[in-house]
Amino acid sequence: MTDKETVLNQRGEKATFLIHVKYRQSATWQGEIAWVERGVKQSFRSALELLKLMDSANE
Repeated sequence: MTDKETVLNQRGEKATFLIHVKYRQSATWQGEIAWVERGVKQSFRSALELLKLMDSANE
């Protein structure tokens, strides 16, 4: 795993997200997503919810 500084120096073309998967239950992920450019953090309860949060950021 790379160090935090290396990760923070890399940016996506449209958006950059840091994803922290805290648990894996009921065959899906639960955790927290941070939108780097906006400084927004939000919890997610499933992989589908994670993808929807990422998609809504690009609207």
